[in-house]
Amino acid sequence: MRYEQKMKRASGKAIGILGGGQLGRMTAEAATQLGFKAHIYTPESHACALPVAHDFTVAAFDDAAALASFARSVDVVTYEFENIPVRAVEIVAAVTPVYPNAAALRITQNRVREKSLCRDLGILTALWREVKDMDSARAALAEFGAMILKTAEQGYDGKGQWKIAGQQISRPVDEIFGEIFNKNFGQLIAEDIVNFDFEISVIAGRGLDGEIQCYPPVRNVHRDHILWQTHAPAELSPALATRAESYARQLAEKLDIVGLLAVEMFVRGDEILVNEMAPRPHNSGHWTIEGCACSQFEQLVRAITGMQLGDVTPRGKFVMTNLIGNEILQAESLAREPNTFVHTYGKTDIRAGRKMGHVTRRL
Repeated sequence: MRYEQKMKRASGKAIGILGGGQLGRMTAEAATQLGFKAHIYTPESHACALPVAHDFTVAAFDDAAALASFARSVDVVTYEFENIPVRAVEIVAAVTPVYPNAAALRITQNRVREKSLCRDLGILTALWREVKDMDSARAALAEFGAMILKTAEQGYDGKGQWKIAGQQISRPVDEIFGEIFNKNFGQLIAEDIVNFDFEISVIAGRGLDGEIQCYPPVRNVHRDHILWQTHAPAELSPALATRAESYARQLAEKLDIVGLLAVEMFVRGDEILVNEMAPRPHNSGHWTIEGCACSQFEQLVRAITGMQLGDVTPRGKFVMTNLIGNEILQAESLAREPNTFVHTYGKTDIRAGRKMGHVTRRL
């Protein structure tokens, strides 16, 4: 089933956004503030981005006719999460420019391809091995002693990951591996466990002309495998901050990103190891709405429409805290606190582990 809502188009270009979650919502809001019309494409009839969109299409990502119709109605397209089928992006791109490009999406939605790209660029990551069967899983565990086995695709917020800790395993290893392989997750990757000091991320914005602006590295704190807080900017030595930004720049250039590339990294002593990347706005960049003259969402719109990139200089120190599950019920009281900025995503179904909003505090 699909349906469309069309409003009388005002002046200004139309930006299509594949995906209707909170990242699409905040991108649509930024587009509107810059004078563009946002058109959301989502399979979800109650997606939280729909109320702020100028137009929307509700249809499946495998509905080629709906995708083509959507593409014809807009001037440029982006996406809000990296697990959109590449084929859907290719269908849209045959009609209207899509940024970031489908080739970048294909790499960043697969951990093996991500790690291979970093290896080719000489960028440090955790030790890793592709896992195709029981034998390669056993070989990886024998090499690492303890490891994290992950699905190559689709996993996020700790989903699709299993920590296998060598001598501490209370069950036969083959029994654990057997359960995982019986679920047919497809391609897997084994990663050595990194004893890191903390996690950081860098968001790079890259324009149509190749200009790159990097937001400063931020420190991320997780709770139950979900991002809980982001501290911006991170307290890093100038050398480590420069290296982190250099990695993000190298990856954005190699992937020919137009838009945003968020790169998650581990800091271990004087080393930085790239963990994952996402070609879209990132949860760790929400602080930029208040923390910089140009938010990550505005930067995305600027990049894909050929505008000059905005100022990424932080206005001070900030802490962004996700409101997860029932924590959204605190929003009204939090909004009364000084130097506190509350954002709710308009989701009506409160569930444990679901990101319902966030609050940013200026320190």
